[in-house]
Amino acid sequence: MPTIHLPFRAADPFIMRASDRRYYLYSTNEDGGGFPVHVSKNLIDWESCGLVLSEKSARWGVSRFWAPECYKVRGKYYLFYSADWKDNPTGTLENFRIGVAVADAPAGPFEDISDRPVFDPGYPVIDADVYEEDGRYYLYYSRCSYQHDVGGLEESWIYGVELKPDFSGIIGEPVLLLRPEQEWEGRSAAQTGRRWNEGSYLMRHGGKYIMTYSANFYAGADYAVGYATADHPLGPYVKAAENPILERSAQITGPGHSCMFHATDGQLMICYHGYTGKSGKNRVGFISPAHITEDGRLVIDKD
Repeated sequence: MPTIHLPFRAADPFIMRASDRRYYLYSTNEDGGGFPVHVSKNLIDWESCGLVLSEKSARWGVSRFWAPECYKVRGKYYLFYSADWKDNPTGTLENFRIGVAVADAPAGPFEDISDRPVFDPGYPVIDADVYEEDGRYYLYYSRCSYQHDVGGLEESWIYGVELKPDFSGIIGEPVLLLRPEQEWEGRSAAQTGRRWNEGSYLMRHGGKYIMTYSANFYAGADYAVGYATADHPLGPYVKAAENPILERSAQITGPGHSCMFHATDGQLMICYHGYTGKSGKNRVGFISPAHITEDGRLVIDKD
């Protein structure tokens, strides 16, 4: 299967294959005002479902609604996302937290389960990803680089923590899983003064946990995807030596913030955003086939 170029803007895309055998794609609006959803039977033809949660309907967030992910749990659909929290007594410039909204159908509309975020770690967080195993839920997120100085550079790190079963809070303390360490993860550092590990997605293959993530400036050509593996959902994780596994090409620059899913025929796929010569500053979506080798390496089957 060749790479699919989605016919609409799709920043921070997340695809859920629902029980009706249709694909639901949740994404970030470039204006940060809410979450558009598109639905498809074949990954080629898409229908817009409009905004399923926005700054007008949210209970705790006020702006910059980013990176939605949706999961079916106990017959309901739960949308995890990040936004600027209205509780901001110090006037911090980046006051992002993670919240959860619920709906009866994958196309919404969604309503926040609370008038506050899931938890407050004391620093801005974005890019929620949730993994379930044996009835236990794990939340993965990115600590923003804002005011997080590490040796003269601001850095974004990826953490994991167990969630309460009703998603009302966390269990225990967050665990640091990934931080910028590999050479390719600093390609935009000189221009930005920052290094990133963000946009994580976790899946299991056999006895291993595979976490994809993105590094470098999201709006730059060097944004790219790597992965790391572990024996437990909360690590420790070891980054792949062959990273990055998805980076700019002649057709697409800045590919990143990916998720993985299986198509109806069982094919492993990766969905991500990027830029083309025609898209300008707008992020558009792509879907590429992928596979895992016998020795456990994640490979993106690019055209």
